[in-house]
Amino acid sequence: MQIDILIIILPIITGILGSYLTYFFTIKSKKIEAIQKFKEEKYSNLILLLKGFLGTTASKELKEKFYEEQYKSWLYSSDSVVKAINELTMLLINEKGKAPDPEKGRIVVGNIILHMRKDLLGRTKLDYNDFRYTDVY
Repeated sequence: MQIDILIIILPIITGILGSYLTYFFTIKSKKIEAIQKFKEEKYSNLILLLKGFLGTTASKELKEKFYEEQYKSWLYSSDSVVKAINELTMLLINEKGKAPDPEKGRIVVGNIILHMRKDLLGRTKLDYNDFRYTDVY
């Protein structure tokens, strides 16, 4: 009699547990995917606005937009991205309105891109030297 009950109840419990686990992992996967897509979009905006600090595309308007986005990025960026952006800010503060050394600027901007990439992909074999900004005339 007890074995008959187990034969009936065990598949039901297993089915319910399997359904719950499938639901749980599906929801978790979709949440991670949505966060990843959100970060990609926001990081893409920040990267495009970095043009405001570089070469012939440097402009006060783009810098202001960059910092507006950067303030929002405190809500979603990894610690390393926030610190990399802070390095850019400190470089600009230390130069007191003058154009920073191009090599220092290239390193700082390259590190921002690199840390965004690491946040999105987890790891990378690239370094700051691999990011190249090209002025278009």
